[in-house]
Amino acid sequence: MAYKFIDNYREQGARKKLVELLKERGITDQRVLKAIGKVPRHFFFDETFWNQAYKDIAFPIGDGQTISQPYTVAYQTELLHIQKGDKVLEIGTGSGYQTCILMELGAKVYTIERQPSIYAHTIKVLPGMGYKASFFLGDGSKGIEEHAPYAKIIVTAGAPFVPEVLLKQLKIGGILVIPVGDEKSQKMITVIRVSENDFDRIELDTFRFVPLVGDQAW
Repeated sequence: MAYKFIDNYREQGARKKLVELLKERGITDQRVLKAIGKVPRHFFFDETFWNQAYKDIAFPIGDGQTISQPYTVAYQTELLHIQKGDKVLEIGTGSGYQTCILMELGAKVYTIERQPSIYAHTIKVLPGMGYKASFFLGDGSKGIEEHAPYAKIIVTAGAPFVPEVLLKQLKIGGILVIPVGDEKSQKMITVIRVSENDFDRIELDTFRFVPLVGDQAW
């Protein structure tokens, strides 16, 4: 893909409309909405498809992966309750759009992607936009143990269960957000680590994600 980092009034206006749509769909966190309104989503698209960038839809990015629907990004991000300085583990870098939203909220992001071609592309694009996360190539279903514990963990692919290894990498008081189900649909799950061995689990709305592939997943 060819990327031109051009952000004109048309794209800025489209983002404002997207923010209003997300408000109508129930997103209330003003910080999340502000981040959505700032990150230029069209930078993650080939110029040919810029007219699709601010629609509330997922879009293919190659290798069977997608850039997530803006509503889904906002929904998961809102559940994380990001505070400035939070160490966040993102499972599934993908296009990097979610990564940018997290960083706009002040998170220190460790993000892992299993597809080498997507990883190689994203580690060039995001720094060029001014977003400097810590990037890793590997099996995200196992987390990144050497940098644990994390205040927040977000999984951007559908898992068959909540991997125990991810729970162990969550700090006490930390939040894990993960879609869990079969390959057709998943329930969004929030897990809060209450103590060393106690976790509160909340089951929320139904979504459809690409599958989480790895040793602790599909």
